[in-house]
Amino acid sequence: MMDQNDAPIYEALLRYRDERIVPFDVPGHKHGKGNPELTAFLGRTCMEVDVNSMKPLDNLIHPVSVIRDAEMLAAEAFGARHCFFMINGGSSAVQAMIMSVCKEGDKIILPRNVHKSAINALVVSGIVPVYVDPGVNPKLGIPLGMSVDNVRKAIEANPEAKAVMVNNPTYYGVCADLKGIVELAHSHGMAVLADEAHGTHLYFGENMPINAMAAGADFAAVSMHKTGGSLTQSAFLLVGQNAAVTEGHVRAVINLTQTTSASYLLLASLDISRRNLATRGREMCRKMLESVEYAREEINKIGGYYAYADELADTPDFYAFDRTKLSIYTRDIGLAGIEVYDILRDSYDIQIEFGDIGNILAIITAGDRWKDIERLVSALSEIKRRFSKDKAGLFDHEYINPTVKISPHDAFYSEQESVPIGGSAGRISGESVMCYPPGIPIIAPGELITPEIIAYISYCKEKGCFMTGTEDLELNFIRVIK
Repeated sequence: MMDQNDAPIYEALLRYRDERIVPFDVPGHKHGKGNPELTAFLGRTCMEVDVNSMKPLDNLIHPVSVIRDAEMLAAEAFGARHCFFMINGGSSAVQAMIMSVCKEGDKIILPRNVHKSAINALVVSGIVPVYVDPGVNPKLGIPLGMSVDNVRKAIEANPEAKAVMVNNPTYYGVCADLKGIVELAHSHGMAVLADEAHGTHLYFGENMPINAMAAGADFAAVSMHKTGGSLTQSAFLLVGQNAAVTEGHVRAVINLTQTTSASYLLLASLDISRRNLATRGREMCRKMLESVEYAREEINKIGGYYAYADELADTPDFYAFDRTKLSIYTRDIGLAGIEVYDILRDSYDIQIEFGDIGNILAIITAGDRWKDIERLVSALSEIKRRFSKDKAGLFDHEYINPTVKISPHDAFYSEQESVPIGGSAGRISGESVMCYPPGIPIIAPGELITPEIIAYISYCKEKGCFMTGTEDLELNFIRVIK
């Protein structure tokens, strides 16, 4: 019998370390003795449990003991039928759930403001996207969530689609009517997949937007490392209670791309973090929300900034708001979000999650101290005083609704040529362009490049956004279909 106070992987690693096993297997650093510099940097404890799969420690690609037990505990904690431990981040969980329910040529309904991992899954698999306009908040310029009505229209126009994918929440904290979408999709025989990369806490906090498992979704990709406390690159893939696919099929899909040399540091971090959330999650989320609400109130007192919350959640595509997100609109002080991001880092030694054209996002968890929150508020006040300017000329929106000409898969693998991005209007893109974070493509393979998109990319570069996705690292050229 197990309960949520157990941590099977962590406990097995402790037993392994105490047994003083002599290693004649990989990894080659041999408990750190072969790489003293790395051991000095990471510590002996870390190196001693950076080990290979073996009988007492189970094997992630075919778990039968401690990893299986840890997965069962995680599933119970999150209200899922099954939970897979993912050691290639939430990106691999997103891709696995898409490819578990769709195959080449199948259609999937999804908002265009999905993470690039979803687009990449379509490129690799040949699955065909049906994009739903997520809508845009007219003041903030940010993409929202899909309305139930727009999802219904997409389903009626594409009744052969296999699945509907939903962001829950978006990077900014916007939530769609997930339960309504689940009920609608299921009534048409379609699976529902939730990208909950930023939604770990939805499973443990009080008065939060509904989580995917509670809403009846078939899958959820949960980035535990973002707000759940585990190490970077670790995540969960949750399978819903009534999902039609088997665990064996999902694991087979995962094992197509997941490493056969899983990191036990990442696995143990997931195991311990699940235990923390299951036993202390409510208190952790209460502290998180208390800190964010205080910061939001103080920032709004400064004037010029707008730290928004659920007062905006009053439209079909802005159904609910995740109040743990400290999303701040900056354009009214005459600065793009990325400019505030850079000033905070370069002048105040404060690293926030991201800045885009009109907003910044600060991630606050139970690990943040009050004095650090005060420091952030103080820095934002000083930035307004020192750097604010006229807002004329600033872009007023983050999202451009694309024109899809061919599927991402066909575009990516087509005959292509590289052309100057300034002269690419009217061509079909063969690659993605995005600001990272948040990693939502401005343009994806198979989409029409327009003058508006070129102007937006140029503006992002000018403001200092970190642009990714193209072969040309300077983003002076873009690959297009011949």
